Amino acid sequence: MAETLEIGDPPIVVTLKKSARARRFSLRISNVDGAVSLTMPKRAALRDAAAFAQDHDGWLRKHLDKRPDQIVPAFGGSVLLDGVAAPITLGAGRGVRFDAGVFYVPGKAAQVPAKLRAFYKTLARDRLAEASERYAKLVGRSFSRITIRDTRSRWGSCTSDGHLMYSWRLVMAPRAVQEYVAAHEVCHLVEMNHSDAYWRQVAAIFPDYKAQRGWLKKHGAELHRFQF
Repeated sequence: MAETLEIGDPPIVVTLKKSARARRFSLRISNVDGAVSLTMPKRAALRDAAAFAQDHDGWLRKHLDKRPDQIVPAFGGSVLLDGVAAPITLGAGRGVRFDAGVFYVPGKAAQVPAKLRAFYKTLARDRLAEASERYAKLVGRSFSRITIRDTRSRWGSCTSDGHLMYSWRLVMAPRAVQEYVAAHEVCHLVEMNHSDAYWRQVAAIFPDYKAQRGWLKKHGAELHRFQF
């Protein structure tokens, strides 16, 4: 388990990360969940790390206060699908239904987040598998399998043995963004890097990649505001 310390009142939990490459202390607030981490030289003393964090208490609180509130999906609220806010209302039957821009969720209020999560995961698998197959044909390669996860640090990945992974939260983004991420990862079947050759390959099968990449950089953290 990672070592932590608490500063101030109310306390802010700071996770310590020792690094052999670090030459000084540095604080970071995650854009995804607001977690605070302090990277420190491997041989630095804990008391010095605590003092550094305490000295930056005001800075931390200022930036944490600016973070948008987390959202728990509920009846009467809304969630994103394809980049558009969709109202959530009580539905009939056993499964979630999306119709005319509205989510119909059956069951009790406490079940809403879990049922929407299951809906998103199934939809993400279907869409991203289809898109991956389509783009794989364009680059003349094949992938071994696809995994759908709720990742925090990346939207997708590709291993050297052709295993593609995607975040199911991508279906909350516009369709063009979903397509871009599929094309992005499939191109790693050709180039396992981000070289100029790699980006030329991306441009060849998805010319508008820069706009969609920009959307993720600007709005990606909003997809993690929803707590399922």
